[in-house]
Amino acid sequence: MAEILSQAEIDALLNAMSSGELDAEQTKKSDEKKIKNYDFSRPTKFSKEHLRTLEIIFEHYARLISTNLPVYLRKNVQVSVVGSEALTFNEFTNSLASPIIMGIVNFAPLNGSVIMELGINLGYAMLDRMLGGNGVPLDKNRDFSEIEQIIIEKILVMFTQLLRDPWKNVIDISPVLSRLETNSQFAQIIAPGDMVAIVTLNIKIGDVEGFMNICLPFFTLEDVMDKLNTKYWYSTMQENHDENYEAYIETLVRKVDVPIKAVLGTSVISVNDFINLQVGDCIRLNTGVDQDMNIYVGNIKKFTALPGAEKDSYAVRITSVIREEE
Repeated sequence: MAEILSQAEIDALLNAMSSGELDAEQTKKSDEKKIKNYDFSRPTKFSKEHLRTLEIIFEHYARLISTNLPVYLRKNVQVSVVGSEALTFNEFTNSLASPIIMGIVNFAPLNGSVIMELGINLGYAMLDRMLGGNGVPLDKNRDFSEIEQIIIEKILVMFTQLLRDPWKNVIDISPVLSRLETNSQFAQIIAPGDMVAIVTLNIKIGDVEGFMNICLPFFTLEDVMDKLNTKYWYSTMQENHDENYEAYIETLVRKVDVPIKAVLGTSVISVNDFINLQVGDCIRLNTGVDQDMNIYVGNIKKFTALPGAEKDSYAVRITSVIREEE
């Protein structure tokens, strides 16, 4: 119900208008409703809540990539979510250059597919690293050979398989890489005017940095849109919380193989002596048989030990543990 003014308030209002302290035109404008234009060619199908939930999902996905990709590249990898936005599919494809690295992923049991678009410089860096180089991209872009496409496809298959775990709080998916495309014209998975959500990841491989875009069509996510909200997400995480999760992680860590080497000692000989070494020759080391030798876990010195034997195998007996502070 509108507020009713008293006679004193009415008189004060009239006096203010007559004295010029209050402008009648400004009063009219303040009562006007602000109208926001609606673009029917870009319907709002992804809310800010939807996009925020997708960012949370792919933050988990980014952590998985940064853990698994170094296994293939043998190099430090850092992955983070840059942001998300809603576009039409036509706007997304028009922003792509050629050649590109684009994986079409079947998002079963959901309808349709999603697209994983990897920065061209990252693709060249991964190829160089996996073929024995230092992971340096090319100075000038070129088309990929068949062998290079097969190598990149293996990386994208790994990226596809990693999608399962981040999405399990929303729906159990079985994603499969359908094909690899290097031309955006052959990746028309939906109508150009349909809306898509784009989640952008920043990937840093050594000194090389680039982006990977995940294109998620509304048509594909339509059946689970009501689950793409933070309230549902966190409630599902709470329900799936496992009290023994820490013990489970510890068990997995304990199963990891680590290289251990025992260094008996060191010596310096001439190249001529090295070339003429024969079976039965002796090399004098800088340690005695009763002295402790260093035991390395990876490249870190962790123990000292004495040499010995266990049945028919050589062995060492740990004599001390080297702490980090030492």
